[in-house]
Amino acid sequence: MRIGLQIPYLTWPNGPEAMGETLAAIAKRAEDCGFYSLWLMDHFLQIPGVGKPEQDMIEGYTGLAFAAGNTKSIKLGTMVTGATYRNPGVLIKTVTTLDVLSGGRAYFGVGAGWFEQEHDAFGIPFGTWTDRFQKLEDTLKIAHQMWDPENNGPFDGKHFHFAETLCVPQPVTKPHPPILIGGRGEKKTLRFVAKYADAWNMGGGIPNEDNFNEFVRLSAVLKDHCDREGRDYNAIEKTVLFTFQVREQEGPRWQTPQQTLDWLRRFRDAGLDQPIVNMPFVENPATLAYLAENVITKIESW
Repeated sequence: MRIGLQIPYLTWPNGPEAMGETLAAIAKRAEDCGFYSLWLMDHFLQIPGVGKPEQDMIEGYTGLAFAAGNTKSIKLGTMVTGATYRNPGVLIKTVTTLDVLSGGRAYFGVGAGWFEQEHDAFGIPFGTWTDRFQKLEDTLKIAHQMWDPENNGPFDGKHFHFAETLCVPQPVTKPHPPILIGGRGEKKTLRFVAKYADAWNMGGGIPNEDNFNEFVRLSAVLKDHCDREGRDYNAIEKTVLFTFQVREQEGPRWQTPQQTLDWLRRFRDAGLDQPIVNMPFVENPATLAYLAENVITKIESW
C-alpha cells in the first residue's frame, strides 16, 4: 500500500507572502516522509466544509507545477478537476505539460463538477446534471484521443468539436498519465471509471465503519461495470480521500496510530490501493513527521 497527501487548506501563518515557501516546504517534506503522491484541489474559491469562500485558494495546476519544481519523485495531481472549468483540449495540454516537465509524475484527476457558487462567481456555465456528465465524457474521450499519437484527427462530441487533436510533445508517462475519476455515482461515474479511467477516488472522511461499508459496496458496483466493459477490475487503482487526525491518545475527533493502521489494513484487504489523506496543521513539520514515523513506515512493510 502507498499513501498520498492532499492539501485542501492554504490559509497558513505569514499569509500569501510566504505561501510559496510554505507549499514548497510541505511538498519536499511529503516526498522525504515517503508519501507517494501530492494532490491539490482544483477550485478557485475555498469550498464549504473546508473554509469560507474568501479564504486562500490557488489555481491547482500552477500550484502543482510549482510543487514539481521543488520535488523529484512524488506524483502530482488534482483531487479533482471539474470538467466544466476549462476547454478540455487546453486541460489535456496542461496535464501533458505537467507530466513532461515533471519527468512523468502527473495524474489526471477529473470529475463532473459540483460547486455552483464557484461557477457563477467566475462566469463559468454550470449547466444541468446531464450537461456536466456529457462534458465529462467528452473530456475523457478527448484525453484518450490526444494521448494517442496515432490519432490526431477531429473530435465530434456532445459539447466539444475539435478540428484536430494533435498533442506534441506526448506525455512522458506511457501510455499516458493515469486518469483518475472522483465520485460515487453508481450509474454514470463508476461506469466512466470502468470505461475510461485507470484509477478511482471514492471521497471519504474520517475512516469509520460507514465509509468502509460504502467502499466495499461501491467497489462491487465498479467491478460489475468492469465486467460489462471488458475491463480488468484489478487493473484500476482504488483510492479513498481520508481526513486523518492521528494522535497518541484516542479522542472523539481523532484516532491513535494503531487505530489508523487497523483501518488502513481493513481497507487494504477490501481492495484499497492508495489512501489519500489530508490533515490539519500540515504546514507544521511535526505533523507529517509524526505520520511518517507512526503510520507510513509501518505500511511500507505490508
